[in-house]
Amino acid sequence: MFKRLILFILLASCFLGHAQTYQVEKGNSKYNAFAFIEAQKIYLKLVEDGYATTEILSKLGDTYYFNDDLKQAQKWYAKLFAHYENQVTPEYFFRYAQSLKAVNKYEESDVYMVKFNTSKGFDARSKMLEEDSNYLQMIDFQSGRFEIANAKEINSSKADFGPAFYASNNQVVYATARESGSVLRERHTWNNQPFLQLYTADADENGVLGNPKPMSNLINTKYHESTPVFTNDGRTMYFTRNNYDNGVYLQDKTGTNKLKIFRSYKNKGKWSKPEQLPFNSDEYSVAHPTLSPDGKKLYFSSDMPGSIGYDLENEFTRSDIWVVDILADGAFGAPRNLKDINTPGRETFPFISKTNTLYFSSSGHQGLGGLDVFTSSISPSGSMGKVVNIGKPINTTYDDFGFIINDDTQTGYFSSNRPGGAGDDDIYTFLQLEDLREECEVHVVGNVTDHKTGDPIKDATLVLFDMNNNKIDQQITGDNATYTFRLDCDQSYILRVVKEDYTSNEEVITTPTSSGLMRTSLEIEINRIPVADCDDIGPLLDIQHIYFDFDKFNIRTDAGYALLKIKAFMELYPQVSIEIRSHTDSRAPDQYNELLSEKRAQSTRDWLISKGIDASRLTAKGFGERRLLNTCANGVACSSDEHQLNRRSEFIVSGFGEFKDCD
Repeated sequence: MFKRLILFILLASCFLGHAQTYQVEKGNSKYNAFAFIEAQKIYLKLVEDGYATTEILSKLGDTYYFNDDLKQAQKWYAKLFAHYENQVTPEYFFRYAQSLKAVNKYEESDVYMVKFNTSKGFDARSKMLEEDSNYLQMIDFQSGRFEIANAKEINSSKADFGPAFYASNNQVVYATARESGSVLRERHTWNNQPFLQLYTADADENGVLGNPKPMSNLINTKYHESTPVFTNDGRTMYFTRNNYDNGVYLQDKTGTNKLKIFRSYKNKGKWSKPEQLPFNSDEYSVAHPTLSPDGKKLYFSSDMPGSIGYDLENEFTRSDIWVVDILADGAFGAPRNLKDINTPGRETFPFISKTNTLYFSSSGHQGLGGLDVFTSSISPSGSMGKVVNIGKPINTTYDDFGFIINDDTQTGYFSSNRPGGAGDDDIYTFLQLEDLREECEVHVVGNVTDHKTGDPIKDATLVLFDMNNNKIDQQITGDNATYTFRLDCDQSYILRVVKEDYTSNEEVITTPTSSGLMRTSLEIEINRIPVADCDDIGPLLDIQHIYFDFDKFNIRTDAGYALLKIKAFMELYPQVSIEIRSHTDSRAPDQYNELLSEKRAQSTRDWLISKGIDASRLTAKGFGERRLLNTCANGVACSSDEHQLNRRSEFIVSGFGEFKDCD
């Protein structure tokens, strides 16, 4: 019976092991096919059964991360980092940092962004954090410029997003996963929602939306359609669709169906059969089109080769914003990457307003978490201006995207998956109360380092004063020892750094006359010597030894100068106790030398006490000729200088607060 029981246990263990392996393989298969909801269920069951490996926890977190549920992603990434931080790939430091923002843990998020930079070697996303560590202040500065409301008349319990102006702004076209009537549409395995279709909604004079209706079946298919844009005359439409054309559903070499931009023309009230744009590809996505005000340029989002976010090391390529010229005959030039605004993060959902201002969403620029909406002006030459986060309440710790604005009325719409909506992504209306706040400002960035070693100094206090010595601002350096101040242009300031055990330092800085970045770093020098029990502080204080004349125990003048350093050290470290050790050379009888060294030790102690050092902090002991520094022992012929090396006193740290035996 015992042998049968053992055999049963072994067979059961083997079966359970095979079952777990099968479930992992099944979950990975769903994950690799982007069926994140199905993969998520499998991974959750595995974790519940106690099978939580690095792979399972990382991919479980990913199933939420790639479905924009960053709060749940943070929960599982936290477990991953708690147990397996030394095993994760660098990209997970970035994903964890992003998810931490979703739960308002910005300081912890910044720490993991620094770790991301350290583990990856260099990445522009963490470099931007280093250069703009006060990004939250900048976001607050831009916040409060909008009034928003949920467009509840058209939102459903499913995803509703990506609005576009249509028919002279009297209508909006948007993407929705809603199901109407008794017709059930096919669902996408990524998020288990029906495939998106384009709907129209009427807009009243206040921008309130209503009366949602599906667009033509010539446009909508059984797969995704989303994010349209229309020419000013309303007769040409560009929109996003799955790689599905003429009834053929195509995939890339890994089996993934990508996104493409299609174009359709309106004639006699009907839309023509959509045609693909020539720079589409089966191997990468091209999506989310928008037009320049004159209709001569098409901006879009893509992860095509050449993207800054294109990284073969990672499982998912991140998209960039691109632009392409629309030629007079309707053909297209070569797409160009907007390198001035793109990051290794995700840039997507571009929109160009009538004033030639670009709005887009990004996870790479500094934001509140998830996708934030940013803006950048486009010059007549096509160059991009400074990228600015447009602030709250448009941006939150959730995904905020699909921003469009009518510059004439200062009204518009955007999409967000923030709580409080009808469900999933919702469309929101807004009224812009004031323009982007602009002022001439200079970002002064730098770091604090040790003057001798060059090491970064954490917890140093930076205090900023005006030239009348009025305090303006204050910061404390973190792990990377950096600081950032946002200052007015063409002004002078005093920047002072202080830290315990260091000498303070300050510098007068004068900011330039135009906005920009200014670098200035400060060095400080330690004024306390790090010591430990049983250290000989003589070498630390650059004291070789306290020497005595032959057969004497009085303190020589040169010894007095050295002892002043000992006195200063003990005053600087009032908790330290010192043992004074005195020695002689080998000349004279051993017993005599024992007595002489004891007198020298006591003479040194008495001198320090006479200078104000508490007697309880000092002990003294003579060692005679027992601890020679050279070979000049009894009977060995040595010069006077060689014997001199042995006539000395040493100063040993024998405890902090109480004496310790250092022999």
